[in-house]
Amino acid sequence: MRSSPGEAVSILKNDHKTIRAWAMYDWANSAYALVIVFAIFPAYYNEITAVNGNSTIQIFGWSIVNTAAYSINLGLAFGIVALISPLLSSIADYNGNHRAFMKFFCYMGALGCMSLFFFSDPKDVHLALLGMLFATVGYSGSIVFYNAYLPAIATEDRQDKVSARGYAFGYIGATTLLILNLAFILNREALGVEDGTLLPRLSFLLTGLWWLGFAQIPFRVLPKGLYAPKPKGKNLLNGYMELLKIWTLLKEQRRLRTFLFSFFFYIMGVQTVMFMASSFGDKEIHLSITQLIITVLLLEYIGIGGAFLFAWISKKIGNVRALMIAVTAWIFICAGAFFIITPLHFYIVAFFIGTVMGGIQSLSRSTYAKMMPETGNNAGYFSFYDVCEKTAMMCGLIMFGTLDNLTGSMRNSIFALALWFAIGLILLWMVLRIKPSTQPLPA
Repeated sequence: MRSSPGEAVSILKNDHKTIRAWAMYDWANSAYALVIVFAIFPAYYNEITAVNGNSTIQIFGWSIVNTAAYSINLGLAFGIVALISPLLSSIADYNGNHRAFMKFFCYMGALGCMSLFFFSDPKDVHLALLGMLFATVGYSGSIVFYNAYLPAIATEDRQDKVSARGYAFGYIGATTLLILNLAFILNREALGVEDGTLLPRLSFLLTGLWWLGFAQIPFRVLPKGLYAPKPKGKNLLNGYMELLKIWTLLKEQRRLRTFLFSFFFYIMGVQTVMFMASSFGDKEIHLSITQLIITVLLLEYIGIGGAFLFAWISKKIGNVRALMIAVTAWIFICAGAFFIITPLHFYIVAFFIGTVMGGIQSLSRSTYAKMMPETGNNAGYFSFYDVCEKTAMMCGLIMFGTLDNLTGSMRNSIFALALWFAIGLILLWMVLRIKPSTQPLPA
């Protein structure tokens, strides 16, 4: 068992005001993912850093392709998150002021977004990459504490519904801000704006202000902490020891261990494609920012339908076989992306990405939950799952950027991802051939 945190603070559960305030943090920070990561910033970054058709930039005296630097920078951000996540989990368990840490990472991320407003010259690429790194670490770090509030504010029978409300708030808030930014960008001439960089840069500033402003709602309502402070005997390394313990237990759980290896390889491909799709569309297909924003919005809607589709498939043939279908589709997507030439080709591939991206993520988490042994340590197992995912994202993005830099083409990087999906598919097939363990493990 994980060592006990301090005494739980008395919090009224299923309180509508508290739940609404909690969900508003999703409304606040989801704008970062949609505006900064998936839609506007990648294309803007490519445009600013490509001078006279030359996409090579200088980073501390090192020549590197602009999109490669962007990908590697994102990978490093998620590597930092993977490294500090266990420490953050320990702090969440033992420190009596969860809200303060959530604020710290929120402000770090929002300020990182706002700093991108000052990126208008290729010589300032260091500022852009540093701002992106802080925004990513802030986003992921704050989520650790945000998620920790869920079991404290809702009873177990309501947690799925409350979690879904958070996702719904996030989706509505992010798309609202993205559509607002799109309206400004499309009407630049009508607004009398001559500087072509001003409106995209304002969208970065607005994203940070949106995140910072709406986050004040949960910060005013959520309780200061979940546990009373426990300064004596507190072990901040407990999160790392917990990961080591789960790794030891997995040696006795061959089926779950094989699934996690499979998950590591295919989620590496999934997340890398999702994070780099906009950069690919801009650089290789020369899509405009407007076309990319519309594509991202369509992906969001298609993704919802895709999640329900794969939920239906899993009921018919089982989770692992449904995942095998999704991973196979990803292999074809990566292979097909190599041959994309026209915007229509990109839209077709984007449609298939939208169909499988939501389903594979939701199915992966539920499949893992079903395979977990009954140890009474669900939090420890999911912490391991989260670190596994973040580490995979780091490896995928750094590998993608390295190949892009070595070969000079993102097409080669996308095609190479098919190999990781293939490894994941083979390991899923092996999962099917391993009989489930019927012996519970010690807690």
